[in-house]
Amino acid sequence: MPPEASVEPSPGAADWLLCVASMPADDPATRMRVLRTLESLGTTVLREGVYLLPETEANRQSLETLAEYIVKTHGAAHVLRVSVTSPAQREAFIRLFDRSARYEDLIKTVESLSIGYGQSDPSAIARVLHKQRREFEAIAALDFFPTRTRELAQAALAKADAAVRRLLFPAGPQPGLGAGEKLLGRTWATRKPLWADRLACAWLIRRFIDPEARLLWLDKSATAPADAIGFGFEGAHFTNSEDRVTYEQMLASLKLGDNPALAKIGGIVHFLEIRGATVPEAAGVQTLLQGALRRSPSERDLLGEVEKTFDLLYEAYFEPAKR
Repeated sequence: MPPEASVEPSPGAADWLLCVASMPADDPATRMRVLRTLESLGTTVLREGVYLLPETEANRQSLETLAEYIVKTHGAAHVLRVSVTSPAQREAFIRLFDRSARYEDLIKTVESLSIGYGQSDPSAIARVLHKQRREFEAIAALDFFPTRTRELAQAALAKADAAVRRLLFPAGPQPGLGAGEKLLGRTWATRKPLWADRLACAWLIRRFIDPEARLLWLDKSATAPADAIGFGFEGAHFTNSEDRVTYEQMLASLKLGDNPALAKIGGIVHFLEIRGATVPEAAGVQTLLQGALRRSPSERDLLGEVEKTFDLLYEAYFEPAKR
């Protein structure tokens, strides 16, 4: 566990906001909504009905808006500004907002991911790591008096990011295909679990590379047939490159990257696998892929569902050449 760091009062930390609220006992839904809002603002409870926040303009506006809502729902609420002159009392208030324990839990989770390095699918690890980064951002947004534990959490995330990136984007030459090797009527193999990159590659193969392709979904320990073209795993003919996911690498290797619609889909796939620059459409595509995973009893059914999504994306992005 990281050592406890001393908390240094911030400038202006002598000024605090108190929200004193009383909500109708016969309206549990409103009461729960108010309590959740107070929690989302990062308040700490001094006693029942009395909530504390350091004074900032944003905190004041939020509490005043909440107080207005409480009054409209037949409750009572007051927002008070309190000045604390006692150093001991100020230090006691600051410690009420110590987020160290949450950062420590995050550090443990992030460091535990290293057990899966070289064992688990790097994309799956990247998705878990992305959730932990979002958790860090949520903690940091309410960390009014940061301690060194925050820096340690940030460092743990950065270290894990670098390790996962090395797994996702191995250095060195890619296996590739032999000169003049035919691509039509082949067997194409990838590994489970199936997610955005491997599913997008399968769609790309069937729509633009090898319409007669036979697709194999290999278990983790299974070996691809000698005559199969592998994609989406280490040692495959098509896999992640230094800065591309397999789908993007396939576009580049097979000279399909000049198609703007395919390239845009590549941006979505890249984000869903390893994040990076935000792609607005990615959230919707992620929801559709998750739905397809849940409703599909087999890999074949899953691909059929997913192909509908990528077909629609392609139609939305495709722009015919102007004559």
